[in-house]
Amino acid sequence: MKVRPVSRGALVGEIVDRITAFAPDQRVRVALDGPPATAPRAWADDLVDPLRVHGRPAVHVPAEGFLRPASERFELGRTNPDAFYERWRDDAGLRREVLEPAGPAGSGRVLPSLWDTASDRATRAPYVDLASGSVVLVSGALLLGAGLPFDLEVHLELSAAALARSMQDELAWTLPAYARYADEVDPVAFADVVVRLNDPRRPALVER
Repeated sequence: MKVRPVSRGALVGEIVDRITAFAPDQRVRVALDGPPATAPRAWADDLVDPLRVHGRPAVHVPAEGFLRPASERFELGRTNPDAFYERWRDDAGLRREVLEPAGPAGSGRVLPSLWDTASDRATRAPYVDLASGSVVLVSGALLLGAGLPFDLEVHLELSAAALARSMQDELAWTLPAYARYADEVDPVAFADVVVRLNDPRRPALVER
């Protein structure tokens, strides 16, 4: 396994190249997977304009819009790492409303968000009709290994020590969930693109 230092701009370009290598009329579902300190939402946002320049309309769907209601998330307590790992995200809703419609046999009509955790109510977001060749960028944590149908998986990696250093104090209780994810899922072993971000100013591409 080699680790190649690369600038953020060059890395965005390499990911765009991977996406545009799919057939021009194929809708492409991309996971941007990483803990909060890796800023998966920012990486997804950085891809939108370059993809459009390449003729690929892009829709960014943050996975945080598909969390379960508070009554389900907090059933075992507000700081239970196993519940955070297993129960917080509505994978069935994400699959039903985004990933399957964006797939090759899907309708092309996706829902960009389902649940607003601040109000603990449905977002009532309008559906978006995907054009031919559109890219759906799903950003969030713990996205891989759950059987969600992505066409390209990008994993933003932090070592255990870097994750502990960078985790906000109020989220430190989630660290056992990320340790479990690294142990049980091991996304570094299979993700299509692995980006090491122990120093966010100096990203590196992990090449197998």
